[in-house]
Amino acid sequence: MFRGRGGSLIKALWHDGVGLSLYAKRLDRGRFVWPATVGGVVGLSAAQMSYLLEAIDWRNPQHTWRPQSAG
Repeated sequence: MFRGRGGSLIKALWHDGVGLSLYAKRLDRGRFVWPATVGGVVGLSAAQMSYLLEAIDWRNPQHTWRPQSAG
């Protein structure tokens, strides 16, 4: 996974055994909470990655922003 400089864009490379896919997600509001880097590398658990992809702060699992329902 890679994060953009502004923190609102992440990209993930995924190899499924047949080919390589690139996934990207950009937030309209807020930023992805990124773990501290050690030597330029970040270790993510499966749970942290799930929270990250859902734009949930993995340090305090609550939505950082949720769109209001159209009413």
